[in-house]
Amino acid sequence: MRLSFAAPTSWIALSTLLFSLNASAGIEQQLSQCAAKQDKLDRLICYDNLAAKVGNKSQTSSHMAPVSKPAPTPQPKPAPQAAAVVASTPAAPEASFGKVYKEEKAEVEKIVMTVKSVKKNPRGILTISFDNGQVWKQNDTNRFKVKAGETVFIEKGALGSFLLGKDDTNATIRVKRID
Repeated sequence: MRLSFAAPTSWIALSTLLFSLNASAGIEQQLSQCAAKQDKLDRLICYDNLAAKVGNKSQTSSHMAPVSKPAPTPQPKPAPQAAAVVASTPAAPEASFGKVYKEEKAEVEKIVMTVKSVKKNPRGILTISFDNGQVWKQNDTNRFKVKAGETVFIEKGALGSFLLGKDDTNATIRVKRID
């Protein structure tokens, strides 16, 4: 009774061992074929295709019983399709854990306004009121000439700052919105 139970188990184990040896030999052979390619892009595509096949085999082999079929030979794909396959594979949830993604919003990069009034404090810092009700204050000490009724622009600068300037001059000043 014990011999009849052990015999089918040993055949399954032996077929599994042979299948895994055949698969690893096939992978080693495919790796050496990829390494022999001279063109960098072709070599990368070959490695990516091989990695995708190995990933698919390991996922299917964990859910299915092993089959003693030989490993399929790699079929070369055209470069645009291979790049699309690589780009469309989703990353593992663990790989993106803790990363904060900012959503791209359509933001205004530059606005054009008409000056309503200009005030200058004793240090020469400007406070500029605009027709739309906004009030901006100069953040630096550079000299800048602006009068009521002129058209100026405010655009985004580096590190969240804003620059005020005129189209007819090359100078700008850093400003901060206060109202």
